Amino acid sequence: MKKSLYLGAAIMALGTVAQAEQLTVFGPWLGPDQENVEKVLAGFAAASGHDVSYVGSDSFEQQIMIDAEAGSAPNVAVFPQPGLAADMAKRGFLTPLADGTADWVKENYAAGQSWVDLGTYAGADGADNLYGFFYKVDVKSLVWYSPENFEDAGYEVPTSMEDLKALTDQIVADGGTPWCIGLGSGGATGWPATDWVEDMMLRTQTPADYDAWVKNDLKFNDPKVVAVIEEFGAFARNDAYVAGGAGAVASTDFRDSPKGLFDSPPQCYMHRQASFIPAFFPEGTVVGEDADFFYFPAYAEKDLGAPVLGAGTVWAITNPSDAANELIAYLETPEAHETWMALGGFLTPHKGVDTSKFSDAATAKMNDILLAATTFRFDGSDLMPGAVGAGSFWTGMVDYTGGKSAQEVADGIQASWDAIK
Repeated sequence: MKKSLYLGAAIMALGTVAQAEQLTVFGPWLGPDQENVEKVLAGFAAASGHDVSYVGSDSFEQQIMIDAEAGSAPNVAVFPQPGLAADMAKRGFLTPLADGTADWVKENYAAGQSWVDLGTYAGADGADNLYGFFYKVDVKSLVWYSPENFEDAGYEVPTSMEDLKALTDQIVADGGTPWCIGLGSGGATGWPATDWVEDMMLRTQTPADYDAWVKNDLKFNDPKVVAVIEEFGAFARNDAYVAGGAGAVASTDFRDSPKGLFDSPPQCYMHRQASFIPAFFPEGTVVGEDADFFYFPAYAEKDLGAPVLGAGTVWAITNPSDAANELIAYLETPEAHETWMALGGFLTPHKGVDTSKFSDAATAKMNDILLAATTFRFDGSDLMPGAVGAGSFWTGMVDYTGGKSAQEVADGIQASWDAIK
């Protein structure tokens, strides 16, 4: 039996270990999420006999680097995105996960190779190892709609990008407006468009091209990327397709943009946004009844499977100990996932969980999309340098929706990337 599998089985079978240890976990969660992760860690403590403590911080990214450089890192750190974890691995601040963990992930996570790739980084010696274990995931490849509006109009949920585009045209032909799109977000205006572009990249180009793009091995102004931006523009720059017309896209706040789904008559029929967006629906909206969602579909004509764009937290060992290894092994068990599933706000690619344990049917349905994924990729802008992913990419998309050409915008974003190399 592979080592990581053995550890997981041993924890559950033995209940306690011969030598209890102090184990510290540091992560980004505060409030309800902190309470939830502490319940998961309490399950591990009960199963292992270790004394486990969690500390959360809204300055995690800065503090974990300070602690690592000072030699006072926690045993396990929970990174909100893999970029910082990769940087710390390169500096020698992370410890590779136990032998066999990568095989376990490949076999037990949907799109398992994707998760292995996202957790594999070069160490200080330049060698690649699996350093990160993904636990707690978010899905972005979703389209939200009103079931009542669809039913009244006789529309069916599309299962391919071709069908989605046909539905878009049908809504226009029927006198309606298919989409609500808003890019406004204060100083972060433009970021919702990056999700559109990333989703379109996964639906028109290979996963390898996506990976090369986020590293700038595939230049931002490469014809492939320009064509992807234009795929987004086919929706966002068509006055007939967007509530308020194309000119309103950049100025409409993303938090307000889905509200048109609930107007009577509806201002729009569809809204592409991540799993968090119900927080901005009108008060009292019930997901699964008043609002629902479907997978942002792939092209049937392209052999690219069912890609899913999302995010998630990656757990890594920053101060090695036996207990740290055992905690990662515990995260392989269905129990570790089902505990948080029952509390809400949790998605997992673990194929072995009991999906009846989800706190509600809508979350279970969302998780089905994750489990059906053939490829998973992390939010690309979060993997790019901040000056690009949280800078020129955002502003470039605003300029694009405002009328600049995709080529001109892509050239500008690439220039900003070249300037920081």
